[in-house]
Amino acid sequence: MVKFLKPGKVVLVTNGRYAGKKAVIVRAYDDGVDNRRYGHAIVAGVAKTPLRVRKAMSKKTVTKRTRVKPFLKSVNYNHIMPTRYNVDLDLKALNITPETVGNPSKRGDARREIKKVFQEKFTAGKNKWFFSKLRF
Repeated sequence: MVKFLKPGKVVLVTNGRYAGKKAVIVRAYDDGVDNRRYGHAIVAGVAKTPLRVRKAMSKKTVTKRTRVKPFLKSVNYNHIMPTRYNVDLDLKALNITPETVGNPSKRGDARREIKKVFQEKFTAGKNKWFFSKLRF
């Protein structure tokens, strides 16, 4: 069987708090690990998309409206829907593991690092589709 759920693949979360949100696979575990014996992936996604900016808005308003709020989650393969898109984010360097996702303080630190990476990509204008709200 071909493994197509690789790091960098954009997926849609279909269950839970972030249902309908876009995410990118950070790590994929096809065979599972000790406490999760099923195929799952660690995903980092966009919880709140940036808002539209107008020319007349102040700098303070623009910075506030262009913020990206990320999330970090371990998701069963049955609860994600892969898309045809890939995103070239450098999330491997963050070294996110299942222990990171399980520990609240480490998860918070990882989320802040992911926010920096997402914010850089958004301000550079790369992968506009990933940072737009999903309309359905």
